[in-house]
Amino acid sequence: MSTPDWQRAPHHLAYRFSREYITALLAERPQDADLPVPACPGWSVRDVVVHLLGICRSVAELPADGPEPGSVAGEDAAPLLAAWERVGAVTEGLLENGTRGGNGILVMDALSHELDIRRALAVAPPAEHPSYPTALAVVTGGFSASVRGHGLPPLLIETPGTQWTAGAGRPQARWSGPRHDLLRSLSGRRSAGQISAMTWSQDSSPWLHAFRWGPFSPPQVPVE
Repeated sequence: MSTPDWQRAPHHLAYRFSREYITALLAERPQDADLPVPACPGWSVRDVVVHLLGICRSVAELPADGPEPGSVAGEDAAPLLAAWERVGAVTEGLLENGTRGGNGILVMDALSHELDIRRALAVAPPAEHPSYPTALAVVTGGFSASVRGHGLPPLLIETPGTQWTAGAGRPQARWSGPRHDLLRSLSGRRSAGQISAMTWSQDSSPWLHAFRWGPFSPPQVPVE
């Protein structure tokens, strides 16, 4: 459970922040649309946008009639970004009125992929971002379920401004770090070695198995 002093931005505004940032970045650097994204093996920056648009279409129940314009390598990505803007606006409306997407997964997914794209384009991660509280609530919740599922001792997770307990009961150890590093570790972007090199109150080995949860798994070798 998180302490109550870390304010979460409304989901529709947090999601829009990532969508508009990614769109602006690619509008400025259209030549980079086909660069590989190390955190998403086999995907280019363009492919990540196709994924994000596809998720929006699913949530908004607005299926595409065929391949998205601008989704093929070498094509102008502007039509793809325009489609994401249109469908994203519908999705953000659903988030705002609570019709769908209220569990924060869309926000977490958008921020995670924004950070993937920033890394691929050598753009530094943001010092502040409205999606961090929601995204971290989602991934710490998934990790907590994994800790319980593996029968591991409860773990206190700390970052400046808030903390969570992963597992059930009184924490037996503490893991701490900047929110960016915690999010990347809990969403399959950091290797076991990188996770272990963070600040732990004791040996991290017992908890490393729990970092495999949901769709996430630490890469065998560092990707960032």
